[in-house]
Amino acid sequence: MNEQRDRGARGRSERGGPRRDGRSGPPREARGGRGDDARDRSDRPRRVPEPEIPEDIEAGQLDKVLRAELRTLSKDNADGTARHLVAVGRALDAEDFDRALAHAQAAAKRAGRVAGVRETLGVVHYRRGEWSKALGEFRTARRLSGQDHLLPLIADTERGLGRPERALELGAGPGVRRLPAAEQIEMAIVVSGARLDMGQTAAAVQSLRDLVLAGKATSPWAARLRYAYASALEADGQDDEAQRWYASAAELDETGDTDARERLGYEEEPEVVDLLEGEETDDEQGQGGVDGRREATGEGPGASA
Repeated sequence: MNEQRDRGARGRSERGGPRRDGRSGPPREARGGRGDDARDRSDRPRRVPEPEIPEDIEAGQLDKVLRAELRTLSKDNADGTARHLVAVGRALDAEDFDRALAHAQAAAKRAGRVAGVRETLGVVHYRRGEWSKALGEFRTARRLSGQDHLLPLIADTERGLGRPERALELGAGPGVRRLPAAEQIEMAIVVSGARLDMGQTAAAVQSLRDLVLAGKATSPWAARLRYAYASALEADGQDDEAQRWYASAAELDETGDTDARERLGYEEEPEVVDLLEGEETDDEQGQGGVDGRREATGEGPGASA
């Protein structure tokens, strides 16, 4: 995960709520003797034990960028947090979302002011379809980091909450143009999906057409982009064309990022055919990247994740 800084509020003076000990009213000494003190302790929420981390997981296995974010912590805490984050990735790969959540929450308790940790917790909520919680974590991570790379996920979470108009607003924002190519493509997919949510099928197709036609089969996002384009074509009633692009997505999808093969009923490896073979792209003309595609469309990419 790419990753990230506004420090959270501390105590009553910044938050306007109860003191850090969670109690209100006069100090303990003014309230009575041992009975009150014991009752006060019994009312405190019990500490939830951290989930057990598999012995073969080591802190050094964590992504270097995220590992660097943990340098503000003590070594022991950084190592423990890193191991929980590695465990999150492993659990997500296994689609064990309950275990992923337990490890992500443990990491957040240890390092709640580290942007990458909050982003990780947001991703777990996102994978679980817990849109409100995911949105809260993504927004916090964005504030902490001061970076915009989470905009596509934030926009798609807005779709999950039934607010496609908000996703379109985010997709048209100035921060999108500053994103790296991969994130711009993701935002384009999100915006296309938002158009579909609103029944604007022709606009969903148009928002991806130039990106697809200008793209290369070797791009890491090629399968996802072609799949999203096929979905928009299908929603627009262009079934034959949609099937061709689903087939193209399936041919390029070596890691199972899409369900194109299942849609097409493939049982064996399909023959790879590049629908754009022989066409000169913007990249080949030296315009390169998403910036070149933006010039072709006259606007930034826009649509789903």
